[in-house]
Amino acid sequence: MENFRKFLKRKNIEISLRRYGIDALGAMAQGLFCSLLIGTIINTIGTQFGIRVLCDPVATVGGIEYTVGGLASAMSGPAMACAIAYALQAPPLVLFSMIAVGFASNALGGAGGPLAVLFVAIVTTEVGKAVSKETKVDLLVTPLVTIGLGVALSAWWAPALGAAAMKVGAVIMWATEQQPFLMGMIVSVVVGIALTLPISSAAICAALNLTGLAGGAAVAGCCAQMIGFAVISFRDNKWGGLVSQGIGTSMLQMGNIVRNPRIWIAPTLASAVTGPMATCLFHLEMNGAAVSSGMGTCGFVGQIGVYSGWVADIAAGTKAAITGMDWAGLILISFVLPAVLSLVINGFLRKAGWVKDGDMKLD
Repeated sequence: MENFRKFLKRKNIEISLRRYGIDALGAMAQGLFCSLLIGTIINTIGTQFGIRVLCDPVATVGGIEYTVGGLASAMSGPAMACAIAYALQAPPLVLFSMIAVGFASNALGGAGGPLAVLFVAIVTTEVGKAVSKETKVDLLVTPLVTIGLGVALSAWWAPALGAAAMKVGAVIMWATEQQPFLMGMIVSVVVGIALTLPISSAAICAALNLTGLAGGAAVAGCCAQMIGFAVISFRDNKWGGLVSQGIGTSMLQMGNIVRNPRIWIAPTLASAVTGPMATCLFHLEMNGAAVSSGMGTCGFVGQIGVYSGWVADIAAGTKAAITGMDWAGLILISFVLPAVLSLVINGFLRKAGWVKDGDMKLD
């Protein structure tokens, strides 16, 4: 057993929740951002502004025409798998072999492909690391083992994992349709908390293919955390903190939350209010890329996702036009309400002595 532990240490294989549940999951979200999400944004910009170079096909593969954004979106599987392998500190031959593995697991996992990629990529990367440089023909052995195992696991696991993710996501979305107030609150709070924790809310939403009303509630929760922390910590962090948290990430506050968990109360309560408002009052739906549901105001990706969903719905004939109420709901839920609610709630916490100057100071 001791020899096995030494082998794992030598191969930099660390079996831990942090490495797989935080590092790998977070990297997967970055891979999604650099492929599917960027592709969606490029397509939306091209369509809305009539930019021909972004709208016209630039390649035809297997009889399918791809735009620039389409090519980026099509590479989401390889991008996620390579990002995961990079986070797990895979050697070059393993890292490059994950391109094929990611494509296979994402394709076979269907709409739940991201979850399949996560599991398959983690196992395959660690096995690839274990065999790497153990033979004199490493150039052949490592890619053969990595790709062979990855494709085999994709064929074995991906359909079931994808179906399971879709089922869970479908249940959440169905429950949100049936009980928009309660589920709007639950989804908003849970996904918002996930965004601030050192895990990836974007990857979770993508893995569960969380769209529709549930996706709208997720957007509300993420915005409440980001905008909430940005405004209530303004006296500690000024404009730099406002920008870094408001369009960056509220995860920057995790160290301060550990020191004083009470600073988390205001943004979380704000998400409990804006979630039901998003589902019941404004009927805010995320019909763009599911990964956008867990991005909030980070680079305004959540808002771009909602807008691209409106555009897609209009093109499909399921929505007549973008109304003033649509815009009002998006702006209020994303920016105005999180800021006002968080400031009011945090004001009471300050009067009670639970939150003090310096508690949310960023290093």
